[in-house]
Amino acid sequence: MPPAERMDLCRRIGRNMGQTLFEIYHCAEFQTLEDRFTTSGPGLAALEEARAQGKGAIIVSGHFGQWEAIRAVLKARGMETGAVYRPQSNRHYQRRLLAGIEAGGKPILPTGRHGTKALVSHLRSGGFIAILLDEKSRDGIWMPFLGHEALTSVAAARLALKYDLPMVPAFGTRVGKTSHFTVEFEAPIAHSDSLTMTQEFNDGLSARIIENPDQWYWMLRRWQGG
Repeated sequence: MPPAERMDLCRRIGRNMGQTLFEIYHCAEFQTLEDRFTTSGPGLAALEEARAQGKGAIIVSGHFGQWEAIRAVLKARGMETGAVYRPQSNRHYQRRLLAGIEAGGKPILPTGRHGTKALVSHLRSGGFIAILLDEKSRDGIWMPFLGHEALTSVAAARLALKYDLPMVPAFGTRVGKTSHFTVEFEAPIAHSDSLTMTQEFNDGLSARIIENPDQWYWMLRRWQGG
């Protein structure tokens, strides 16, 4: 990109990040704005079927658009969805962030051994959980993401296979500069093996980022050497 285009993209990313964080901080109110969410995709019916059967489900997404719009749509339909999150070192940010995402649905489970044990228990009891898969995972596997090798967790796919659960990619894309979103629930990723399933997710998220680069906000080092 020419420098001027890069700077314009940085400004748009910054604006979107600010809006997203504000919405998460005020997630209880954000959850009530159902008229701002346009919902589509076959994955929603798959999740409703899983709920009817008393099965759990794994919803996978990334730090793209407004991921809390996904849980807002599900909660409004009686499918409250917990989430996995990475605890923050800044205690003030941690307090505000945790309060916000807890308003979006429970349980909120930290990464790590204790959180994983609770996650398995929640899924086996028929619970829904949302996981953002675009973070660098030290226990992950090098896989292509946006054309570069990136350490990627395959845990979500392994859980889906082990407990025979649907793994549904979902994305809440912001419409312009507004707080309106198109929330798309893609068809569940076909069960095969954890690498193939996770790569399918990576490819889908990569395509969305290329189409709307200003809506991807993962600022930490994502690729090799980071």
